[in-house]
Amino acid sequence: MTTSDTAPFTPHWLALREDADAAARAADLLGPLREHLAGADRGSGPLVVRDLGCGTGSMGRWLSGSLPGPQHWILHDHDPALLALAAASLTGLTAGGGPVTAETREGDLTRLTAADLAGTSLVTASALLDLLTADEIDALAATFTAAGVPVLFGLSVVGEVELGPADPLDADITAAFNAHQRRTAGGRALLGPDALDVAARAFTRHGASVTTRPSPWRLGADSAALTAEWLRGWVGAAVEQDPRLAAPAQSYLRRRLEDCAAGRLTAVVGHGDLLALPGGGAR
Repeated sequence: MTTSDTAPFTPHWLALREDADAAARAADLLGPLREHLAGADRGSGPLVVRDLGCGTGSMGRWLSGSLPGPQHWILHDHDPALLALAAASLTGLTAGGGPVTAETREGDLTRLTAADLAGTSLVTASALLDLLTADEIDALAATFTAAGVPVLFGLSVVGEVELGPADPLDADITAAFNAHQRRTAGGRALLGPDALDVAARAFTRHGASVTTRPSPWRLGADSAALTAEWLRGWVGAAVEQDPRLAAPAQSYLRRRLEDCAAGRLTAVVGHGDLLALPGGGAR
């Protein structure tokens, strides 16, 4: 599996969403993560972080300053252009008094093995779980826990959208979008908004201590460009899933974009973050 099978992660879209992502991420998971990393024996080498489906490197830009240095990031993605952007944005940063370096790995991130993870201190990912199947998540959970590697997965969609002012078509668009996220693509049954719960159960089943937190986008007049782009994609996916919505969705999207441009529209788009630490039970 590659993320290109399921979603068009363009640099423009990733740049639009980066500030909203940073504001949404569950920062209270970082305390337990830092405690775990402080107690781990990694010798005298740097903290080695693997970022799966790294895009342009927003997770690294957000997280590197909150972890001890020195750090070495191994950036995984299917797209060489995104990998180049991500590596350039991380190399040379400092965090916790040490330098941050980066290297890139192009390919299928779901095929990582415990042997591949030798020397890895932490695995991270953003907006990834909902693009996976139950079997893929279970395999990753088994691999990471067997390797004794902590995991921080952020910004998985959970299927909850609240728009203001409300519109009678909101519920139908939300339901169709969620069904689209759960579609079968290339023979793979995507989990979409079920992924966070499935992942929490999988990591717990394989022996990790799991904590989840909400990490919703909260969009308003100051994020109009992101909101408009998100609306187009959200409504477009809903119509793709349920073509019967095509006619009403056209006027719905027009109304919503007008409200957005006028600064009248607010949106809370549900996401969730997951921290899985080796050993223990769920919280």
